[in-house]
Amino acid sequence: MSARPAPHPARDDLIERLRAALDGEPTTREVRMFGVLAFMVRDTLVLAARPQGHLLVHVDPAGGADLRRRPGASQAQMKTRSMGDGWLDVDASALSSDDDLALWVRTALDAAPEKR
Repeated sequence: MSARPAPHPARDDLIERLRAALDGEPTTREVRMFGVLAFMVRDTLVLAARPQGHLLVHVDPAGGADLRRRPGASQAQMKTRSMGDGWLDVDASALSSDDDLALWVRTALDAAPEKR
């Protein structure tokens, strides 16, 4: 059983906002892994709330370079290694409005494979 991560107010707020944004999305579940709360849709990791309110976003690798140009977006890293073109880290400062968050949620959902 994984330990519950230490409280981070910014991350905890992001978690609640993600739950609201994904409300009604079928086949969504939450999984604690690697010190984050990951959101799985159709059995694919699409989003994760990271410490300090940063958002890990799964994107279509073909569009990753364009998306990295958006304010607050950067190549996602796990420790010192890149997670690859299909993963971005979005700074909390770029998620201040619900519209900002909705853009990234939609981007992640669009990149998730359709599983039937």
